[in-house]
Amino acid sequence: MRCKSIAIDGPAGAGKSTLARQLAEKLGFLYVDTGAIYRTVALAVLRAGADPADPAQVIPLLEGLDVKMAYGEDGVQRMYLAGEDVSQAIREHRVSGLASKVSAIPEVRAFLLEFQRRQARENDVVMDGRDIGTVVLPHADVKIFLTAAPEARARRRLRELEQRGQEADFDTVLRDIRERDWQDEHRPIAPLKQAADAALLDTTNLNLEQSCDRLLSLVKEKIGL
Repeated sequence: MRCKSIAIDGPAGAGKSTLARQLAEKLGFLYVDTGAIYRTVALAVLRAGADPADPAQVIPLLEGLDVKMAYGEDGVQRMYLAGEDVSQAIREHRVSGLASKVSAIPEVRAFLLEFQRRQARENDVVMDGRDIGTVVLPHADVKIFLTAAPEARARRRLRELEQRGQEADFDTVLRDIRERDWQDEHRPIAPLKQAADAALLDTTNLNLEQSCDRLLSLVKEKIGL
């Protein structure tokens, strides 16, 4: 029996990870946070002292790069770099910004493409990112484009950073989000865009519970769960 897949795309700070994780829990699916995978590569580039925007410096690092994904007893996805659990390190604000730069390099995307598709072949998955419905899983059973106004996304991201004990201010976070949007939408390979057959869900005026309920309703409508 073929595994089912749900693709959730959208810009930075739209709440994809939180909502996708909750959706996966409700459905009993495996949650795959592709952003965490790219952040792990970005962390490797950062630690190597390479320029994340320079393919000539990044591409050689891919050979022998040891990136793994595993799930704890709590079902939470954890990322490992050369055997080290970097699940917390990749959530630092500076790493998030670098992830957008390395993800614009075609060779990096090609390196991780099969890694992501294999998860969907072997499991029922909820996978979130920026090109899941358009490139990674173009035949996903359900595609959803999740978005919110930049200001709303900045407020959410600021709260998230503060909860982790990281210092940040609203204007800086908003500027970073707008820059990330531009980078993601204008990269030559797999730019961020809504798939033609994806349902649009704008959560600007929805709280977390309302957003989750709306997301679950969209999925049930599509695959009859």
